[in-house]
Amino acid sequence: MPAERLKRRDFLKLGAIAGATAVVASMPAPAFSAPARRTLAECLELDHVAMADASAPVSAAWRSIRLTAAEIRNPAIRTRVEAILDNPAPTLARSMGKGEKKAIYRELTAKGLLKDVTEADFMPPVGNAAKAPQPFRSAPGSGYQSHHSYPGGLATHTDLNTRVSLALYDGYRQVYDYMLDRDVVIAAQLLHDLHKPWVFQWDEHGESRGEMKLGGTGEHHPLGVAESIVRGLPAEVCVAQACAHNHPRTEKDEAQVVGWLTAASVIAGVDPVKHGLLAADGKTLPMPRRQEGFVTHLGDHDWVLTVPAAQWLIPVMEKVAVRDYKISENDLRKKPFNQFRNYVFSQATIMSLYETYAAKGEAELTRTIHSIVRPA
Repeated sequence: MPAERLKRRDFLKLGAIAGATAVVASMPAPAFSAPARRTLAECLELDHVAMADASAPVSAAWRSIRLTAAEIRNPAIRTRVEAILDNPAPTLARSMGKGEKKAIYRELTAKGLLKDVTEADFMPPVGNAAKAPQPFRSAPGSGYQSHHSYPGGLATHTDLNTRVSLALYDGYRQVYDYMLDRDVVIAAQLLHDLHKPWVFQWDEHGESRGEMKLGGTGEHHPLGVAESIVRGLPAEVCVAQACAHNHPRTEKDEAQVVGWLTAASVIAGVDPVKHGLLAADGKTLPMPRRQEGFVTHLGDHDWVLTVPAAQWLIPVMEKVAVRDYKISENDLRKKPFNQFRNYVFSQATIMSLYETYAAKGEAELTRTIHSIVRPA
């Protein structure tokens, strides 16, 4: 019925991505078509890659990421970044036997960079170290109760953060005539979460793996910096990437970044000073401190809104699941609900759905959910 089709398309305008990089800005805005309306039974049969590939917003974000990577002028950096996007494999573990892993675990523990993590839980499971456990485009953007926690969430998160970083780059250039290294800004932001496909592997119940701590932050962060070192990214990219979770404004803040670079160096098997990652005393970043790291840090602030949006939206999704899809309370932490929310979130994004909820209310949010998954 035409009226119903219009309703099904209404929510898509909320998922349109504002702003663009220099390349993407010259292109027409993506015209998202309505997602395939599925039954709950069909959602239960889809895997994470199929959900991500079926999503217009995720596909648009992935395309934007690849176009932005292609803007990197330095061919050596561009080639390495594109290789990681194509296959975010944990190659840092390729030649890491049990003995070497044990030695790394002990060194990180002795340096106070690894706490309350058993040796068995140190590092995510590794099958084939030459092949990523999942594509970059199908990984979630964070833990399962946090931001962008759906197939393709990493792509939308990375796309938004890269756009913000490039807007900051343009602002510094236009206002202050301050010429940052654009290649470093792009590479650091595109790679800042490169090991989330490894860390947040999907399980058979539709939930992503929990994350351990390393250096006082999520393990994906130092592991990602270590991967960039192993893959041959320049020191300036690795340093800026390490700044994503904090900036060296104060001694305390800088000590955190130094800790992540130290942890990454231990894992990668390099001397952080000789490799150009730390100053000669090993206590600060290379001097004078470059600003690309600050831009990477400021750019990685999508979580400020997206974490609470996810935490506020998930309980509403649970309510709708029980009421309209006959998912039992007991199944709200199991595959039936997980696959339901994974499909809805992947097709519409948490942020678009939350904006509908905040601006138009629960009834409109429910109608949008119904347009994606047919009620029981």
